[in-house]
Amino acid sequence: MTGTRKTILLTMAVFALEPLPFGAWLALIPFVKEQLALNKAQLAIALLGLPVGVIPSLQVAGWLMTRVGPRRVLAFAFPAQVLVLFLPLMATGLLSLFLALVCFGCVVAMLQVGLNVYAGRLEKQHGVTVMSRCHGFWALGVMVGSLLIAIMPGTPVMLAVAYISVPSAIFGIWAALSLEQLKGQEGTRAPPRRPLLSLPPRLGLIAVCTLAVSMTEGAMSDWAAIYLAERLPEGATHAGVAVSIFAGFLAAGRFLGDTGKDRLGVVTLARCALGVAAIGLALLIIPLPLWTSYVGFALVGLGVSVGFPLGVSAAAGLDDTYEGPNIAILSTVTMLGFLVGPPIIGTLAELFSLRVGLAALLPGLIVGFFLAKSLKPG
Repeated sequence: MTGTRKTILLTMAVFALEPLPFGAWLALIPFVKEQLALNKAQLAIALLGLPVGVIPSLQVAGWLMTRVGPRRVLAFAFPAQVLVLFLPLMATGLLSLFLALVCFGCVVAMLQVGLNVYAGRLEKQHGVTVMSRCHGFWALGVMVGSLLIAIMPGTPVMLAVAYISVPSAIFGIWAALSLEQLKGQEGTRAPPRRPLLSLPPRLGLIAVCTLAVSMTEGAMSDWAAIYLAERLPEGATHAGVAVSIFAGFLAAGRFLGDTGKDRLGVVTLARCALGVAAIGLALLIIPLPLWTSYVGFALVGLGVSVGFPLGVSAAAGLDDTYEGPNIAILSTVTMLGFLVGPPIIGTLAELFSLRVGLAALLPGLIVGFFLAKSLKPG
C-alpha cells in the first residue's frame, strides 16, 4: 500500500469514527425531549446550545490548526467528545440541557475544523479528490451511530452511549495520530489576522451557498425523528430510523460526489443536488401517505450530500496561507446554518406545524442554486 493511499484510508476512517457519538445523540433527541417534558419551542431553545458553543470555538480551532496541527487536535478532541456526550443525557431541565449542548458544541467545533483542514490540505498536496468521500464516511458514521441506538432499545441509555462513544474515541485517537504529517500543518506561526473587508469576496458567496444546504441538513438531523414520531401510530419505537435513512442517503451521495464532480463539473453537480433536495422537502411538506416521507428523507439526504464538501474544497483552494482560517470561516457560517436552522424550524413548528417549519427551508435552496457557480475552482 502506498503512503498516499494509506493516508487517504486513515483520513476516511477518522471521518467515519468522529460522528458516531453525534449520530447517537441525534437518535436520542426524542427520548430527551420526552424525559424532560419539553415542548417543541423549549426543545428549539435547548438546541441553540450547540451553535452557542460551536460558533466562537470554530475561530479558536482555526488558530489551533496552525499552531498545534489537526492530528493532535483530533487526538485530544476524540476523548473529550465522549465526556461531553453524557452531559445532555444527565440534564434535569431546559437550562442544564442548553449548557450541556454548549459544551458539546465546543468539542464538535474542534473536530469539524480538524477534519476539514486536514482533508483540504491532503487534496492539494497529493493532487487527489477525496473531500466528498470523506464526508460520505462522516454521514455513514452518523447513520451507524443512530442505528446502533435504534437496535439497543432495552439497553440503559448511558450504557448504550458508552458502547458507541468509547470504542470510537480509542480508534479515533489511533487513526488521528497515525495520519501523515502534511507540510505546514504543525508548529508554524499563525498568519496575521485579516480585517473583515480584506476577506476574499468569493469566500462569502461560497459560505452563503453552503449555508442553505447546511440549514436543511441540520433540520433533517434534529427533526426527522420527531417528524416521523408524530406520523407513526402511538407506541411506535422506531422513529429514529428517519435519521438513519437521511444519513444513509447523505453518505451515498457523498460517496458518489467525487465521481460526479469529475464527470458533471462542480456547478452542474451542485445544482442537480439542490433540485433533488427541494423535491424531497416537498414530499415531507405536502400531506401525502406515510411511505412518501421515507422517500422524502432519502431524497433530501441525497440532495444536500455534496454541498458542504464542495464548499470546503472551494474555500481551501482560495489561499494556501489562510487555508485554515478560510475553512474555519466557512465552517462557522455553515455550522451556524446546521445548528441554528433546527431551532428556527422548531419555533415555526410550535407556532404552526412542523410541515410549515420545513417549508421555510425552500427559499434558501433556491438561493443556493443561483450561487452554485461560486463553488467552481479558479
